[in-house]
Amino acid sequence: MEKNLSKSDSIPEPIVFVVDDDKDLRDALLDLFLVTNRRASAFSSGSEFMRTADTTAAGCVVVDLRMPGGTGLDVQSELISLGSKIPVIFLTAHADVPVSVRAMKAGATDFLIKPFVTQDLLDAVDQAILIDSERRKSESECNRVRMLADTLTPREREVMFAVTSGLMNKQVAYQLGISEMTVKLHRMSVMRKMQSRSLADLVRKVEKLQSN
Repeated sequence: MEKNLSKSDSIPEPIVFVVDDDKDLRDALLDLFLVTNRRASAFSSGSEFMRTADTTAAGCVVVDLRMPGGTGLDVQSELISLGSKIPVIFLTAHADVPVSVRAMKAGATDFLIKPFVTQDLLDAVDQAILIDSERRKSESECNRVRMLADTLTPREREVMFAVTSGLMNKQVAYQLGISEMTVKLHRMSVMRKMQSRSLADLVRKVEKLQSN
C-alpha cells in the first residue's frame, strides 16, 4: 500500500518504507507522511518488505523492532547482506538498550520508543533521508571521477599521482625517467581529461579515487 504526493513524475521522490505488523499504526504513519508531503509505502512484515520493495530506492526504512515471524534487526541484517545502504529507523515499545546499541552499531540512524512524539519521528525521517541523499551524491561523484580516470593512459595516471603527491614537474620527470616537457604535456592532458581547472581540484578528485 502506498500513498504518494510527489511534485514531479520525472524526479523520483525519496520514499519512507514503513514496516510494522500493527495495521492501525501503519495507516496512521501513511497518513502522517502524506499530510507532511512525504512519499511512503507500508508493509505488514519484514518478509513482505524484502520481497516486494525496491531496497535500492532513495529514502529510509521505519521498522518495528519486534514483529511476528522476524524482527526489525532481521530486516536490517538482510538489507546489509544485499549491500543496501538505505538508512533504518527503529520503532519499539520496549527500551531495550543492548538491542538498540546493536542496531545503531549496524548503521541505524535512530531508535524511537513508542509512543513517540510525531515531530521526533518526522525529524528522524528527514535526517535519514538527508544522510541517504548525501551518500548518493558522494557515490555519484566518485563514479564520475572513476569514469574520467579510466580515460587516462597508464603514463598519464603515473603523472597525475606524482603531481598530486606534491612533486614538481622536474621531480616527476626524474622519477619517471622522462623529459620535463613530456611531463608538462601529460599534465595538460590529465587536466583536460579529468575536467580539472586547477591542481587543487585534481587533488580532490584523486583523493576520491584513493578513498574508494
